[in-house]
Amino acid sequence: MKRNAFMPVVLAVLFLSAISCSKDKLHVFNWSYYTPESVVKQFEKEFNVRVVIDEYASNEEMFAKLKSGGNGYDIVFPTQDYVAIMIRQGMVEKINHSLIPNLKNIDPVVLRKASYDSGMEYSVPYYWGATGVIVNTARVPDYRKSWSIFGRQDLRGRMTLLDDMREVMGNALTFLGYSINSKNPAEIEEAKNYINNNWKPNIIKFDAEAFGKGYANGEFWVVHAYPEVVYEEILDDEQLLNSTVFFIPEEGGSGYIDSMCILKGAKNIELAHKFIDFIHRPEIYAEFCDDFGFPASVNIPARRHIHGPSWYSMEDILDAELKFDLGDALELYNDAWYNSIRAGK
Repeated sequence: MKRNAFMPVVLAVLFLSAISCSKDKLHVFNWSYYTPESVVKQFEKEFNVRVVIDEYASNEEMFAKLKSGGNGYDIVFPTQDYVAIMIRQGMVEKINHSLIPNLKNIDPVVLRKASYDSGMEYSVPYYWGATGVIVNTARVPDYRKSWSIFGRQDLRGRMTLLDDMREVMGNALTFLGYSINSKNPAEIEEAKNYINNNWKPNIIKFDAEAFGKGYANGEFWVVHAYPEVVYEEILDDEQLLNSTVFFIPEEGGSGYIDSMCILKGAKNIELAHKFIDFIHRPEIYAEFCDDFGFPASVNIPARRHIHGPSWYSMEDILDAELKFDLGDALELYNDAWYNSIRAGK
């Protein structure tokens, strides 16, 4: 009797599972904290599909996984320097513009900056932003808006730098008065030594994953950050929110353009194009920006639909230098980073 009563339930579960499995799936490989759940659910409902998301904390992590055989993804979101690398290495499909009518919404200013693929032949800009510094002013009331804050010994053990080679070394180069894209061995060596001698002794760790939570629980007072990661963690803490300041240092910062690319061999190329087009609907793009406290930096008509505050303005990021593909000079950075700066931290 119990068994017979149970069987319809089992059959119902199996039926629902079969329906779920029969849906087309879009496999997305994106940065942590970077895909609004509300947007994903709307896409799934409208197109009767399922979106499967894996996350990464750095371009290096993403690239290493793809190169080591990680496959099955349809869309990936590399930053501009890695877009160029992946185009050069034949890792991404060409974009079919006829399937993405909302490309007309992309700001020409962003495309001019995206010189590595200004015609969107292989990539479509997702977001143009910048990293900077988050400070808990209740703990650090006096500070200069400068990268020199990481040289403060009085804050030793209360600060983190991103676990991102190009970010950290690029900001050291900027602080020293050089280009974030320097290929000069002497300048790269100087930046390495400066980080090792002035910043590294004061930080508790290089961290691209837990800095937001660490800041929220009071473990860290100063963090090199993607601001949205921190604000996501502290929105419900009014006291901490009011004492939190984000700034792009006076010496300059590291700008970035993250883009949507369809990976070579993707199984759902047409669905991937639909997703990219969906993201750039003005009201959807505005929802994405509102979710993270972003200005609508890429999509012009979306700016009319923004409702919430932004943690920084577009004017703040205009002069932030973009990182570009360094070619063979990347080995100089790899050597400085992995064999010196990241050793033992």
